Amino acid sequence: MNLAVIGLVLAAALLHASWNALLKSSADRLASLSLMTIGAGVAAIPLIVWRPLPDPASWFCIFLSGVLHTGYNLFLIRAYKIGDFGQSYPIARGSSPLLVALGAALFAGEQLGIYTVIGIALVSAGIVSLANLRQLDRRENLAGPAAAFTTGAFIAAYTVTDGIGARLAGDSISYSGWLFVLDSIPLALIYWRRHGRIPVALNERETWIGLAGGVMSLLAYAIVIWAVTLAPMGMVSALRETSVLFALMIGWLFLGEKLTPRRVLSCLVIAAGAVVLGMRH
Repeated sequence: MNLAVIGLVLAAALLHASWNALLKSSADRLASLSLMTIGAGVAAIPLIVWRPLPDPASWFCIFLSGVLHTGYNLFLIRAYKIGDFGQSYPIARGSSPLLVALGAALFAGEQLGIYTVIGIALVSAGIVSLANLRQLDRRENLAGPAAAFTTGAFIAAYTVTDGIGARLAGDSISYSGWLFVLDSIPLALIYWRRHGRIPVALNERETWIGLAGGVMSLLAYAIVIWAVTLAPMGMVSALRETSVLFALMIGWLFLGEKLTPRRVLSCLVIAAGAVVLGMRH
């Protein structure tokens, strides 16, 4: 992976942290995520109009990924509802790179070098160490982390699916466009079924914030889909999850959250993992 690709994946990580910060501040996360998927779907329409159709071999992956993304969104809402954000986000994001590397080895035949494994392990360990694991001493406190880990499993599943699908598609941009257009439908239908309307109200500020978050998520994940056609999926996933670093900085600078010594140490471990990944590729 060259420096330009690494830089773009890190930019995707920043975008990812930004739209998650928008989601964190929302009172109705189902409405916010529905708006984000709608915004991403609308923004993706030019990609399907101006690019050729993906190769037929990739369409199964597009539909499967759409299902997995919906599962991810629903479990993300559950994890944030029953668990602390500061615990759920690191567990979900930190567990996925190792699962992606394993899934890519099993289903895509990727071979990982020792330095790549070390880099992925450092990033994952650093991210998970940000979670408040001391709350797990009682059984009733396991529901939130379990939902967060399940969210991480969904992240890994759709990342591997999209890595395979984008390579089969012949055009990662077209693949991304169709994925986001189709992914914009399920959450909107779920919201409509629960509330009898879609969450779009163009005269409300929250609507425009949610739609803007959707455009961020489209750009962030389209970069990741493009990157996995050029580099091992586990490596791209680990670099992407450095979004936790950006989330910490956003929380410190804009949300009044504290940077404790443990968080700083965790950040250093994550940064070390990213450096190892970048230096070896």
